[in-house]
Amino acid sequence: MSAFDLVVSNTITFVKEELKEAEGGHDWFHIERVYNTSLLIAKGENVNLEVVSLSALLHDIADSKFHNGNEEIGPEIARNFLLKQQVNSQTIDHVVKIIENISFKGGNVKRSFSSPELLVVQDADRLDAIGAVGIARCFNYGGYKNRALYNPEISPNLSMTKEEYKASTAPTINHFYEKLLLLKDRMNTETGKKIAAQRHEFMEQFLAQFYNEWEGRS
Repeated sequence: MSAFDLVVSNTITFVKEELKEAEGGHDWFHIERVYNTSLLIAKGENVNLEVVSLSALLHDIADSKFHNGNEEIGPEIARNFLLKQQVNSQTIDHVVKIIENISFKGGNVKRSFSSPELLVVQDADRLDAIGAVGIARCFNYGGYKNRALYNPEISPNLSMTKEEYKASTAPTINHFYEKLLLLKDRMNTETGKKIAAQRHEFMEQFLAQFYNEWEGRS
């Protein structure tokens, strides 16, 4: 086993243990999907595969949504783990910057860092938020937060600040308009754009059926 394979294997073991009690939409299986999709997208990009792999595996190691909004815990856990794995400092710094800049945060926050590797992992993470799995995750999280499915009297807010986005208690359907349906046009890579177009269409079909059933039309 190469040194790279060993670090990846150790990281997988670490993440599985850290996230064994995680909410269903942000558990190991989410990480695994993002990891596999990152590797798929990376085939068409000129990227450092070690950085992509470690970033994908560690990107949600301590999601701020579940740590009182503290965005420093995840990067710190990732850095400490990678130091113990004797990963070189340049790679560690790059992975940490990706973790710090990958999330959506309402879509109105200017990115302070970019790299080809971030663009790959960010696409993979966003792809897991749309399509069939994305719909399942959306309603799973809404249930976890005890949010209403839908309330016609509460309109989506498309101009939320980062703080408003994090504090929102809006019905789950609103999240489609506040994030999920926006992701197709925010993909970075050609592979990401192609996959996103298919998943976006599926979400539109789902919403059309949802409203038909809600209003008793079918």
